[in-house]
Amino acid sequence: MKISNKVALVTGGASGLGEATVENIIQQGGKAVIIDLSEEKANKLIEKHGNENVLFVKTNVTSEEEVRHTLDQAVEHFGEFQILVNCAGIGAASKVLNKGVAHDLGTFQKVIEVNLIGTFNVIRLAVERMSLNEPDEKGERGVIINTASVAAFDGQIGQVAYSASKGGLVGMTLPIARELARYGIRCMTIAPGLFETPLFAAASDKVREALGAMVPFPQRLGYPEEYAQLVQGIIENTMLNGEVIRLDGAIRMQPK
Repeated sequence: MKISNKVALVTGGASGLGEATVENIIQQGGKAVIIDLSEEKANKLIEKHGNENVLFVKTNVTSEEEVRHTLDQAVEHFGEFQILVNCAGIGAASKVLNKGVAHDLGTFQKVIEVNLIGTFNVIRLAVERMSLNEPDEKGERGVIINTASVAAFDGQIGQVAYSASKGGLVGMTLPIARELARYGIRCMTIAPGLFETPLFAAASDKVREALGAMVPFPQRLGYPEEYAQLVQGIIENTMLNGEVIRLDGAIRMQPK
């Protein structure tokens, strides 16, 4: 699918991997709908690229009502959309048993709700609209790209909630791709390793260098632009479907 003149929904699109994706979509001649809770950051992107290229709708991805409203706004503003990139997510660091105290159940539920259920909520409602698109010359009506993590495969101690949520995204990639094939809608998932995101914004240079040194090559944290580059490649390559791609510099996370 060509990105030029296409519309992409990007959850978590106001910062980090999502922001880089929005920037790249626009650079390639597309338009973006930012689905996020951060008004300040989203408005800066609108100021930079204009209302004709970017729409922001403050949205909680776990809410059916809010997501439906956002999709209505996207269609009203741009006519239709063909791309969905799910970057919205949260983390939590907690052991199953920490000094004799059990993992807080509410924390576990919140991470699953946002990362896994929130992603699925947007997918299920977006494909209602995508399935009505006119197919392009290759028979495509849409592309869905989810963001998992290497934690889905190499989860570390204290990452049980996060790893479970990202493992769920990995697990649902193929069945979604198989089901939506009849509509010409592809589904892929990217599993990033250690990336320069707001998660590491408060970390010292020493900590960031130590983390980067864990990566076999290149020995650094990944750049959000490299994630966006892979998103572009997936959108443009029709044969990429039903698979999870690790974007991690060959890192394999240690237990802790």
